[in-house]
Amino acid sequence: RAESLSRFMQAYARLARLPPPQKESVDLGELVRRVASLETRIAVRVVPGPEVTIEADAAQLEQLLINILHNGAEASLETAGTVTTGWRDMAECVEVFVRDTGPGIMNPTNLFVPFFTTKPGGSGIGLALSRQIAEAHGGSLTLANRAGPGCEALLRLPK
Repeated sequence: RAESLSRFMQAYARLARLPPPQKESVDLGELVRRVASLETRIAVRVVPGPEVTIEADAAQLEQLLINILHNGAEASLETAGTVTTGWRDMAECVEVFVRDTGPGIMNPTNLFVPFFTTKPGGSGIGLALSRQIAEAHGGSLTLANRAGPGCEALLRLPK
């Protein structure tokens, strides 16, 4: 019980103390490739996009991408599935996507509710913190079930 309470308090502190983004020029493709290479439990396929440089806090975006890639990998491990990530340069924004072929989202209502988790030992702050980071950058983060198996996380950021 004490360990659970300690995890909760640490998670709460991280969520409550997100500093404003310290923006710098970030090569989006380099960031996506680097974060994809950190996932060791499953091979992440990277779909290359165009060269794109954005003004963002690289450390915060890295944490966001780690969170959504980690979730995609966990979901895909349940079904011996795959994870694919990439980026696109759209007219009004840039998009980073993470697609998995896991079981999909069972309870979309609570996805971004802080401290809600369905994972044993989970803190329930990963997606809440990720959305907070996206919004602090003037962007958005959505998750939705795909037409086939799995889920897609979509990060949209201003150019």
